[in-house]
Amino acid sequence: MLLWLAEPDQHNVTFTVTPCNVFLLQLFSIILVIFISEMAAGVVALAYSSFAENILRAWATPVLQNDYGIDPMVTRIWNTTMTELKCCGFSNYTDFMGSELEDQNENGLPPSCCLNIDPCSPAEAAHLPVQGCFDHILKILRENTITVGGIAVGVGLLEIAAMIISMYLFSHLDGKVS
Repeated sequence: MLLWLAEPDQHNVTFTVTPCNVFLLQLFSIILVIFISEMAAGVVALAYSSFAENILRAWATPVLQNDYGIDPMVTRIWNTTMTELKCCGFSNYTDFMGSELEDQNENGLPPSCCLNIDPCSPAEAAHLPVQGCFDHILKILRENTITVGGIAVGVGLLEIAAMIISMYLFSHLDGKVS
């Protein structure tokens, strides 16, 4: 098929196999596979973007319940997230109710749940206007979707241009390069 694309006006397709021709066919094939993979990933991302909220919620709340305060990496990530976004928990401070953290700290919550007042109790957190991190994270994802999409389109156009150039060179370098 690649040979037909290179010389569509000739029914009897013959060409001399040179290292340049082989390289150009390999280049075209590799870029085509990458391009198809990127398009498939984009379609999957668009198709499942409506499920992102449920997937994120199904992952984040159990992590807060079971690992926050126990796993240092999870604790550090969530503390940084809550501090930077000025939020508490995934949905709100109730995400920490019944968690390992509550058992360890005698109903204590992370300081970010009480505007960095330590110790922070659920009663204090209930009276403060600190929201959960989910809305903040979703807002950041939506704001950056346009940027990521624009970059993906630009990369896709560059790949198409590279495939066109490789086919052009393949069809016009036959026998001219020694």
